[in-house]
Amino acid sequence: MNTVSCVSNAVCYLRKNMKLTGAQALIESMIHEGVDTIFGYPGGAIMPTFDALYDYDKKVNHILTRHEQGATHAAQGYARVSGKVGVCLVTSGPAATNAITGIADAMLDSTPMVVITGQVGATLLGTDAFQEIDVVGISTPITKWAYQIRRAEDIAWAVARAFYVARSGRPGPVVLDITKNAQFQEIDFEYKPCTFIRSYIPVPEVNKEQIEQAASLINAAHKPFALVGQGVVLSGAEAELKVFLEKANIPAAWTLLGASAMDSDFELNKGFLGMHGNVAPNIMTNQCDVLIAIGMRFDDRVTGDLNHYAKQAKIIHLEIDAAEINKNVKADAPVLGSVKDTLPALIEAIQPAKHAEWIHSFKIYDDKEFEKVIQREVFPTSGELTMGEVIHKISEATNHDAVVVTDVGQNQMMAARYFKYSKTRSLVTSGGLGTMGFGIPAAMGAKMGSPERTVCMFAGDGGFQMTIQELGTIMQEQIGVKMIILDNHFLGMVRQWQEMFFEERYSFTKMHNPDFVAIAKAYNIDGCKVSLREDLDAAIADMLKDDKPYLLVVDVEMQGMVYPMMPAGAAVDNILLGD
Repeated sequence: MNTVSCVSNAVCYLRKNMKLTGAQALIESMIHEGVDTIFGYPGGAIMPTFDALYDYDKKVNHILTRHEQGATHAAQGYARVSGKVGVCLVTSGPAATNAITGIADAMLDSTPMVVITGQVGATLLGTDAFQEIDVVGISTPITKWAYQIRRAEDIAWAVARAFYVARSGRPGPVVLDITKNAQFQEIDFEYKPCTFIRSYIPVPEVNKEQIEQAASLINAAHKPFALVGQGVVLSGAEAELKVFLEKANIPAAWTLLGASAMDSDFELNKGFLGMHGNVAPNIMTNQCDVLIAIGMRFDDRVTGDLNHYAKQAKIIHLEIDAAEINKNVKADAPVLGSVKDTLPALIEAIQPAKHAEWIHSFKIYDDKEFEKVIQREVFPTSGELTMGEVIHKISEATNHDAVVVTDVGQNQMMAARYFKYSKTRSLVTSGGLGTMGFGIPAAMGAKMGSPERTVCMFAGDGGFQMTIQELGTIMQEQIGVKMIILDNHFLGMVRQWQEMFFEERYSFTKMHNPDFVAIAKAYNIDGCKVSLREDLDAAIADMLKDDKPYLLVVDVEMQGMVYPMMPAGAAVDNILLGD
C-alpha cells in the first residue's frame, strides 16, 4: 500500500471525525457548498466565526465591506454574474437590520443569497439583550427561508438546507441566524448536502397537456410575440430560447431583468419592455394575437394598466413559480416548470413559421422612436452632454462585452436602453425594489464574481452618495470596477416626475455635490471629470486602459428626460415621446 495514500486517508478520516467548534463547522459547511467568497462585517455576536475564518484565508476570500447593506448588494452582484449563491456574514442587531434592504432586494429579483447573522446566546433570547433583534421575525416575509440555529449540531444541516433552498427552483435569499453559544460549542462534524425537502418542489414536472395547449396557440398564431424575463437567465436557457424563437420566427422583447438573455444584435430581439422601454414592443403587446411570457412575472412597470393590457391576445405563460400564474394576468395556457425544460418541449411541439409581415411592422415604430428620441439622446451634435451618448460611447468602447451594473433612476433606464449586450448575465440592476445605492457594492460583487470581464457601473449623483463609503472596500481590495457618475445635480427621475406631473415644483431634488474625483483620489482611486463633448472619448479610453478601479464623472444636461415614457397607471400603448 502506498504510504502517502495511507497518510492522506488518515488525515481525511481524522478531519471527518475530529471535534470542531460551531464556528469552524459553519465555515467547513460553506466550503462544502463551494463558497469561495464572503462579503461581511465583523461584530460581537458573530466574532467566534470571524475568529475561525482567520485560519481559512487560503480557502475563503472574505471581503470587508464598509456597511452591511453594501455586503448584501455585493453578494447580489456576485451571484447575478457568477450564477453562484452570494454569501454575507454579519453580526446581530443593527448589522442584521442594515442587511434587510439587500435581502428584500434579492427576494424581489430572485437572487440566490445566504445571509448569516450573529445572535446573542440562546440563554439571553427574549431578554432584550444588547444588540438582540428578532432577525427571523423581521426577515421571514422577505426570504425563501429564515431559521435560527441555537445548537452547534444543527449547523451543518441548516447550511445544507439553506444553500439548497437559495439556489433551487426560483432562487432567492435565505437567512440563518446563529446564536453565539452555537458558534462556541464543539461537535463531531460531518456534512451531508441537501437534495430534497418534503413538500418543497422547486421545479415542477413538465405537463404534456400544457405544452400541447401552448403549442396549439402558437401554431395558429399570425402575430405571436414573446416577452423574455430573467427566468431564462436564471435557468441557463438562453440557447433554448433562441432555437424556440427562430423555429417559429417569433419576435421577442425583454424585461429589465431579462436584458442580455438575447444578444442585442439578434434579429428577433425587438427591444426593451415597460415604462421606459422601446416603442415597438410596447405597442405590439396590444396588437399581437398570442403573447408568450417566458420566465417573467408581469410586473406593473411592464404591463401598465391591466384593464388595457393585451386584451386581444391569447396569453401563454411559461413560469417556474405557480404563485405567479394568473396573479396579475390571466393565462389561457399556463405552462408550469423551468423554462430550461419547457422550452425544449415546446420546440418539439411547434411548427416552423415565417410571420414576415408581422415582424416588418415593428420597423415603423422603431423609425419613429429613432427620429423622436434616440437621435437626440444618443447622437446629439450640440448642447450639453447627454446620458444616452455617454452610455452608448462606453458600450462601443468595450465592444458591448462589459458587465453593466446600474444604480437606480434615470441612469438605470438609460443604461438599459442604450448599452448593448453580447453575453448573458451582463446587466446587474435593482429591478423589483429599485434600491438607490445598489450600484457601487453590486459592481464590486460583479467584478469579484467575474474578474476577467470589464465591469462598468453607472450611477446618478444621488445614488452614488448613498453607498459612497464602499470606495474604501474598492481601495482595500483593488477591485477594478469602472464607475461612471452621470451628474445632473438633481435626483433626476424624481425631478422628471415633478416636471411632468407636479407642475415643475422641484421639491428637494436639487443636489449640491462634492468634488467626486477628489474623494476618489482620497481613496487612491484614479478619476477625472468631463464636461465637454470633445473630451469624452479620451476620458473613456483612459478609464478603460487597464483593470484598475476608476471614477469618471460626466456633467450631463441638468433637466434631461428619459423618453419614451408610459405614465404610471396608463395603458401599455399610451407612450409619451417628449416634444
